[in-house]
Amino acid sequence: MNKEGTVLAARNLRKVFSTAGGELVVLDGVELEAQRGEMIAVVGPSGSGKTTLLYLLAGLDRPTAGEVEFDGRRLSELSPEELAAHRNTRIGFVWQLSNLLPDFTAQENVEMPLLVRGESRERAADEARRWLAEVGLAERAHHLAGELSGGEQQRAALARALVSGPAVLFADEPTGNLDEANRERILSLLIALHRTHGLTSFLATHNLESAGRCDRVLRLDHGRLIPTRGSQPGES
Repeated sequence: MNKEGTVLAARNLRKVFSTAGGELVVLDGVELEAQRGEMIAVVGPSGSGKTTLLYLLAGLDRPTAGEVEFDGRRLSELSPEELAAHRNTRIGFVWQLSNLLPDFTAQENVEMPLLVRGESRERAADEARRWLAEVGLAERAHHLAGELSGGEQQRAALARALVSGPAVLFADEPTGNLDEANRERILSLLIALHRTHGLTSFLATHNLESAGRCDRVLRLDHGRLIPTRGSQPGES
């Protein structure tokens, strides 16, 4: 792959947490380059640091040391306002739990990222309806999020993550709480959306079968990323 196509990079990324028992090193010198249009799986057992890594790459947390670069610009150089705008417009995030607001409708939940950045309510509603239709929830748009099934909630969460038109999508164990049928449905939908919209995507999972459907699989081992399948960063 051509380095000119790099959209996101981690440079000697380190994350250390202070605990009662001393320092806990979660990430220790992570190096990563993600190419445009690539779908990368990050695998490892619970507690290996997958969520921490995704949070750092997405700008939801700051590293103890090292840098995250997005389109060649260091996230550490962004002001708090610029970083908030970056998270709202350039990245989408889906968690294991949908994190939808249960007392708002599916459409209202999907509208929120656009309303936060100042879009009109009319445009936000139009875009939310379009994305809910794309994930197969057009008929459930006006149901409260708390009335949706687990699989429907994750589909609405995907719509919410993508309504702002991000370049990079992060999915942190998005099928971890679902039954087998819904796991397959959500994973297939995620892959289809990735391809249709030309996203760069990260999937954190402990499911090796799911990971195997991505372009590249990286394993977190003692705080470092180890390629297990696919091209090395920068490889042709």
